[in-house]
Amino acid sequence: MKVELLRYTPDGERLIASAAKLCYSSVGIGSIEKDLGQENMERFLELLMDLGHESPIEHVAFTFGVEGVSRTLTHQLVRHRIASYSQQSQRYVKLDQFDYIIPPSIEGDPEAKRLFVEAMEKDQEYYNKITQILFNSYYEGYIKQGLNEKEAKQKSEKLAIEDARYVFPNACETKIVFTMNARALLNFFRLRTCNRAQWEIRELAVEMLKLVKRIYPILFKNAGPACLKGPCPEGRMTCGEIVKVRKKFKNL
Repeated sequence: MKVELLRYTPDGERLIASAAKLCYSSVGIGSIEKDLGQENMERFLELLMDLGHESPIEHVAFTFGVEGVSRTLTHQLVRHRIASYSQQSQRYVKLDQFDYIIPPSIEGDPEAKRLFVEAMEKDQEYYNKITQILFNSYYEGYIKQGLNEKEAKQKSEKLAIEDARYVFPNACETKIVFTMNARALLNFFRLRTCNRAQWEIRELAVEMLKLVKRIYPILFKNAGPACLKGPCPEGRMTCGEIVKVRKKFKNL
């Protein structure tokens, strides 16, 4: 898994403090940053985060680039709807040899891994065969319609891989760029850094949190699973490791 922070709103903590100050001030926009020095800005932002006043932090956004993850992960990721996504398309990109993600539980078991790798290799083999069968059929049809060879090939390959991709598994590696505002990120971290989250998206969430915390430490000082600031919300499904979890995110 490779996680990069591609872009973020510059001077974001000052922007948030300015927007929040407007909520409690009678001054105009032109004077909103007056007397908002570094010390005052940090103190005000600390207060906002401790109070949980999150609407002003929506003004700051972060764009991530992620690769080396599975379609299983991205199916979960796009459920976070207050975000923008651009994912590598299997409809337009022909995968001559697809990469895949092996879960740790399978990686650690020789027989399970052997069967898993065998299944991945078969998927690629069937994809190649189905693509060729469909390509030949489409190509013949387009030539009969009078298309030239180059145009017939382009159209045929596009249509062939569009349907052949159905054979690919959830383990298939993918790449995605997405943007979330800071408030959506806090919600994402509360849900996906929890020990109860699926292992791959949890790993992604932790890496993302490390990146944004280096940029804006005050903004994300309380970020992490819900149990950092209260009892575990999972009830009987709790992981039972609240002390360990709090120590981990304190030192993240």
